[in-house]
Amino acid sequence: MATAVNESGGEPGERPAEARGALDKALALLTALARPEGPHRLAELATAAQVPKPSAHRMLRTLVDSGFATTTGGSYQVGPHLLGMAAAALASSREGRFARPVLTDLQRRTGHTVHYALRSRDVAVQLDVVEPASGYRLAVRAGDEVPLHCTAVGRAILAGLPDREAATLLGAGPLPARTAHTLTDPGAVRAAVAQVDAHGYVVEDEEYEPDVRSIAAPVVDGTGAVVGAVAVSGLTFVLSRDSADVLGPLVRDAAARLSAALGGGRLRVVGEDG
Repeated sequence: MATAVNESGGEPGERPAEARGALDKALALLTALARPEGPHRLAELATAAQVPKPSAHRMLRTLVDSGFATTTGGSYQVGPHLLGMAAAALASSREGRFARPVLTDLQRRTGHTVHYALRSRDVAVQLDVVEPASGYRLAVRAGDEVPLHCTAVGRAILAGLPDREAATLLGAGPLPARTAHTLTDPGAVRAAVAQVDAHGYVVEDEEYEPDVRSIAAPVVDGTGAVVGAVAVSGLTFVLSRDSADVLGPLVRDAAARLSAALGGGRLRVVGEDG
């Protein structure tokens, strides 16, 4: 019987460096493709994925052929096959199953856009979004990556991290400004994060998007570690600062219910490293 030979010199099953590099480029291109405000032009995608335009074009043609992308007029966006996979993954995930009823109930109680984000390294990723049946629509989409320092979900997540880890994520500053209202000093961001200690939720005013106010509370797992955050977002003329004080406890309670469903309980105090 013939014996398979691993000509790459690595362990059996290990991918050659070229294959890993091609996969990294394809994943970077998919990530760029899924960014909001699509469809995206080829040059924009190539720049975002840090892939040469000819390579990006070849990969995009393959993605279109396989249903992972669609193209119209030279622009590209996520295709039905990828959307279907994302929907199936969300529906089958533990977080998705437990989060959706909590988010739906919170949306019904508040009338605003409700979303649940998970931490992914130094960003938060929107896992699920429940929008009002009618009226305005905010630019909040499942799969969006948002920064930790200037979003309500991000600050709720930062509140549950040990001091040293939060300080590392915030760095020495200045932090990137998204709007004229964005806090860019790490010390000022830490002071804003302290709202969670005082109230159990944090309010963010027009720091990530102009004219949008958000309220978020942390979600914790069975160890008491923060894994994500539940948030309510709305236009500032509808979701006033006074109404934020009323809705805050509802957001906090929803996050507590989701935490309980995930086996969590008390949020570890910031600075606890044990």
